[in-house]
Amino acid sequence: MTADSTAGGPTQRRGRSVALLTCAALTAGALAAAGAGMLQPQPASASSHREAPLIQGQPQFDTTDVYAFVSPDHPDSTTLVANWLPFQEPAGGPNFYTFASDARYDIHIDSDGDAQDDLLYRFTFTDHRKNENTFLYNTGAVESLDDPDLNFTQTYDIELQRLSHGKVASRHQLAKDLPVAPSNVGKASMPDYQKLRDQAVRKVPGGLKSFAGQADDPFFLDLRVFDLLYGGDLSEVGNDTLKGYNVNSIALQVPSSYLRQSEEQPVIGVYATTERQNAQGEWTRVSRLGMPLVNEVVNPVKDKDKFNASSPENDGDFLKNVTEPELPKLIEGIYKIKAPAEPRNDLVSVFLTGVKDVNQQPDGKPSEMLRLNTSIKPVAEPKRLGVLDGDTAGFPNGRRLTDDVLDIALQVVEGELVGAKNDLGDSVDANDKEFGHSFPYVALPTAGSDTRAASAETKSDATGLSGGVSSLTSSWDDNTVMLVSGAAGALCVLLAGLARAMWSRTRRRPGRSSWIG
Repeated sequence: MTADSTAGGPTQRRGRSVALLTCAALTAGALAAAGAGMLQPQPASASSHREAPLIQGQPQFDTTDVYAFVSPDHPDSTTLVANWLPFQEPAGGPNFYTFASDARYDIHIDSDGDAQDDLLYRFTFTDHRKNENTFLYNTGAVESLDDPDLNFTQTYDIELQRLSHGKVASRHQLAKDLPVAPSNVGKASMPDYQKLRDQAVRKVPGGLKSFAGQADDPFFLDLRVFDLLYGGDLSEVGNDTLKGYNVNSIALQVPSSYLRQSEEQPVIGVYATTERQNAQGEWTRVSRLGMPLVNEVVNPVKDKDKFNASSPENDGDFLKNVTEPELPKLIEGIYKIKAPAEPRNDLVSVFLTGVKDVNQQPDGKPSEMLRLNTSIKPVAEPKRLGVLDGDTAGFPNGRRLTDDVLDIALQVVEGELVGAKNDLGDSVDANDKEFGHSFPYVALPTAGSDTRAASAETKSDATGLSGGVSSLTSSWDDNTVMLVSGAAGALCVLLAGLARAMWSRTRRRPGRSSWIG
């Protein structure tokens, strides 16, 4: 896994008929995740967005993505980001989007590779409402987090647990009543949202920084495989389906020395979970996420809820899903692309143990979590394919916001590490919004006042053929769209008039129940 382990650079890799192969891979992923017929439309899924039957009805508890990377502007620290509550429509008022007050949002750290927690950072949230006699989230323009016009607010506490052999050895309250950045209601309500974001970034004793609040969903990919295989003609690729949707983010920046076992053993394991409290006061784990896409397309439906409720030390229960994955077989069955030979030990190294000489913990127990080598310094210009393209500071060594994990995962699943070179991808190579250059790095959320652009989309030539529909649509401009729209409207009027005339005619002709024939 070096810089020359892929055929060509990132630009070349996009241009080699990737859409056809991506269609196969993502279609198979949809089948694996949903257990459905190939052409049956399914709800959108991304990473862990609504990936398991039980959690899709509890979005406040649904962990969507986890990121762990050495902080680019503070390389002696590690930044941990976990997201919840997927597919937030920015204008979805009047209650908008909150963390659950009956949940425990946890970020877990395994410092020594035994698949058991050594550290646990727990975030719990409390609701506050100034005026119960209004339905409004805010009653005027909000200029600060303590603005009296911000009617609904949340605060959160952070607890650090140190564990030994799976048991809590000590508890420390790191912070109390920190403010949550609100949902971005709109430009009239929150004219300077960046100011509100900045106020929600807080220093925590011990050299830590913390943030909780709404953010643009950083995961980027094209999900239109669910529209009858990218439109039925492979024309629907290259669009970031999550563009314009928000999530709730928790971010924590911690000195790396606090997280790792030692300078000699700098690799940590990271994953996030959610626990929900029932009416009896008991807590149950309902969501879990470490590596992206595992519970989405690696685990079959029968294992998804079990995986969400489990812990890494029990991941032997799911080993067969990795060593004998369903996805490559489905691709071979549908598109005759030969699946790599089993058992897939190459996938074990990516998903369960870490990659040798990069982020593998000595004598580590196989388990599903992000593994980050905190001694590998960040690079000035990250490569979106990470380790596959010779950038060892990127996925699967942790996960940066800019890493194109979908393309990486597809290429690895189809055998990139065992000599089956391929250029799988969805033609979405970057997020629609630029990420920040300082903590918490996630992009600002889309405002409720912003509307989705209703512009004509350029159809991609998915098979690599020239000409055809794509060459026509690619030259359209706004005037063309207006002309086409006007012509379509005139045609509708003409057809309506014709239908009315025909209907009137039939009423004057007795004995006919229809104007046809």
